[in-house]
Amino acid sequence: MADTSNTRPTVLIVDDVEMNVMILEEILKDRYNTITAGNGVEALNVLRTTPILPKIILLDVFMPEMNGYEMLEIMKADSALKRIPVIFITTSDSESEALSAGAVDFISKPFLPEIVQLRVKNQIELKNYSDSLEAMVAEKAAEITSTLDNMLQSMANIIEYRNLESGSHVKRTQFFSKALIDHIMGFSSPYADELQTLDRDIIVKSVALHDVGKIGIPDKILLKPGKLDADEFEIMKTHTTIGKNIIESILTHSETIYLKHCRDICYCHHERFDGKGYPRGLREFEIPLSARIVSLVDVYDALVCARVYKAAFPYEEAVRIIGEGRGTQFDPFLTDMVLEIQDQFRDISLQNQ
Repeated sequence: MADTSNTRPTVLIVDDVEMNVMILEEILKDRYNTITAGNGVEALNVLRTTPILPKIILLDVFMPEMNGYEMLEIMKADSALKRIPVIFITTSDSESEALSAGAVDFISKPFLPEIVQLRVKNQIELKNYSDSLEAMVAEKAAEITSTLDNMLQSMANIIEYRNLESGSHVKRTQFFSKALIDHIMGFSSPYADELQTLDRDIIVKSVALHDVGKIGIPDKILLKPGKLDADEFEIMKTHTTIGKNIIESILTHSETIYLKHCRDICYCHHERFDGKGYPRGLREFEIPLSARIVSLVDVYDALVCARVYKAAFPYEEAVRIIGEGRGTQFDPFLTDMVLEIQDQFRDISLQNQ
């Protein structure tokens, strides 16, 4: 006969009374693997060291060192443990309190084998059903995210192909942004803390859409082989607002941090730290961090690459110009970070002509 013990659900029994543990093990042994602990402290140690988490926990309420309520409160704060259903082992006068504490069910003493088996079976089936639904939702969400990623990347590619001067501009600005963010994360600073909360990898992905609004700029302006006049430049400036509107039209159907970063970057990457940028004249930390990063890398790439209206600047000259914009055009801290990794920026540019 094949050994099915490895495929059976595991139940953790937590009780300081050895006789209670033995009775529950006997009741459950035919259908489940069981592991045991004598109090909350011991049980938490088991949960944090076991290779496979139990499907359910039978938890006594009153125990020395750490009671059931205290253990459940700790589990709720732990992302790896909070979804394990807990059935309290309780007396009849504490059932209401047990359920209020967050237990999914309770088993009263003395134990009735059929009741124990049914309540454990029902809760494990509910847990399995919940897990399968969550997996289906996660799969569908991943499909939607992948579709959205491909759509947004295609939009970025359209702009790159249409704007003949850009070449690999989109790809380079992403590489520059990643290098800058990685460098910032190597130091303890408010910037590193903020990037951690913003999901820095998604910021890098969002950089690709910074000029998506140029899809609405007429060819005679976008492709003009020379410097724009004042009226043309005013029209060119509207690409920030056009980009924001495009992203917001997608946001109404899919509210994600990815699209929020795209919107902030599209709308604000031409703002200046001194408040003299466009379209809104934001200053300093009114400008989203993601947009302050793109502002720097976008200008750097424009300087070191040839355009239809200018030759490429030498790398040393580009770095000097970036440095001169410290505190006026650019965020001072970010500028310092770029200057520290200027050799890395140069290498990225050379490798992605």
